[in-house]
Amino acid sequence: MKIYTKTGDDGTTGLIGNKRVKKSNPRIASYGMVDELNASIGIVLSSKLGKDIHILLTKIQNDLFVVGADLANPDLKNKSNRVTSEMTTYLEKEIDRLEEKLDPITYFILPGGDLVASQIHLARAICRRAETNMVSLSEVETINNLCLIYMNRLSDLLFVVARTINKRKKISDVAWKK
Repeated sequence: MKIYTKTGDDGTTGLIGNKRVKKSNPRIASYGMVDELNASIGIVLSSKLGKDIHILLTKIQNDLFVVGADLANPDLKNKSNRVTSEMTTYLEKEIDRLEEKLDPITYFILPGGDLVASQIHLARAICRRAETNMVSLSEVETINNLCLIYMNRLSDLLFVVARTINKRKKISDVAWKK
């Protein structure tokens, strides 16, 4: 099977269920941003990480495929490949686990520190943009609301992961100075 099908040459793409829409459709933009986030996490995974962070980010990459599939399927009656509340619960448990070892935040933190931590901060910003785009999509089409909750919690987790990486490398978080 060839990678190119030529079916998108007219500016359309297929959703799950064989419906074709313009590539500019907010639904396509939403799962495209999820794909961008996933790629940014892939860059991070090419670095040396602690085993726990590597396992965590790999699971997130797999879960982001579920988010993308959920967004690509406008038929909410179809329960295949949907974001679940358990996926968000997993993120919350990981946030709690990592935060136990971090100092409380007493100032605003700028993206930075270690290169890998900075890359995680970039992934967090992409995650926020993807979430914002999903909110816009939800204003014009019905989506699985658990996608929004998952992405909101994921951006929190990515923030904590960036702080964890800095701490493990004995690099201070970068404080915002007014």
